[in-house]
Amino acid sequence: MSLASLIAQVFEIGVTMRRKNGRLRLLAVASGGGHWIQLLRVLPAFGDCDCAFVSTLDAGDQVGNYRFYRVPDANRWNKLAVIRMSFAVMGILLRERPAIVISTGAAPGCIALLIGRLMGAKTIWLDSFANVDTLSMSGRMAGWFSHLWLTQWKHLAKPEGPHYEGSVI
Repeated sequence: MSLASLIAQVFEIGVTMRRKNGRLRLLAVASGGGHWIQLLRVLPAFGDCDCAFVSTLDAGDQVGNYRFYRVPDANRWNKLAVIRMSFAVMGILLRERPAIVISTGAAPGCIALLIGRLMGAKTIWLDSFANVDTLSMSGRMAGWFSHLWLTQWKHLAKPEGPHYEGSVI
């Protein structure tokens, strides 16, 4: 099964609400660098969804006609920045009301999946390709509240998750 078909399968699992103009609402979230590049590479899997993107980068020009939001960057070393970023992500989720939230990492994606799950959205975590030896810290946390928890390295997959279905690089 391809990554795109697996994501499409999650779309079909009880996700019939939160449509706009007949299209499923999806929020795609990633911090900068490789996380963002990997998220853009799975864009074709989003099919005919009504998509919005969130990043710590000023990258609205990279998502074409899709809606784009920028949030402040944050990491575990700066708790105040994490709080500020969390409120920004929560505001976007409340505005967009997505049926599905997908992320390739890191902190903004983890927060978005947690809040999205609490709001009733289906959640997908695709751990970064860069994490060869172990899952990322955000990826380990996201496993607790992701409906679909994926790794891009076969040797990191476990029966209870994360699951391996290929990589995006």
